[in-house]
Amino acid sequence: MPLSEHEQRLLEQMERQLYADDPKLASTLRGSGRSLRSRHRLLLGVLGVASGLALLVAGVASQFWPLGVAGFLVMLAGGWWSSTGWQGRPSASAPAPQQTPKGSQRSGFMSRIEERWDRRRDGDQ
Repeated sequence: MPLSEHEQRLLEQMERQLYADDPKLASTLRGSGRSLRSRHRLLLGVLGVASGLALLVAGVASQFWPLGVAGFLVMLAGGWWSSTGWQGRPSASAPAPQQTPKGSQRSGFMSRIEERWDRRRDGDQ
């Protein structure tokens, strides 16, 4: 069942208010290109850890300590690489969040929504 024009306008207004009140939450809900990049970093990091572990085991088994040290360093780099992909660093192109008093905006917004809900429930639209 499609939304009426009135419902679509209300939804769009609520969306705009969400972006204004909490841009970080809004971008999280919307989704960003960061998740695909994070998965790639995680995958490469896991591959780095696995290959480093293989080098470390090969270095210990062959008693060639430089290979073991190189394997440990590859494991360390792979772990670091995968863990930095999950941090939520803001990109350089992202706008800085605005400092606004949220209590007054939310109460006004919520009161308008409640009034509209009451009018709609009463059949006034």
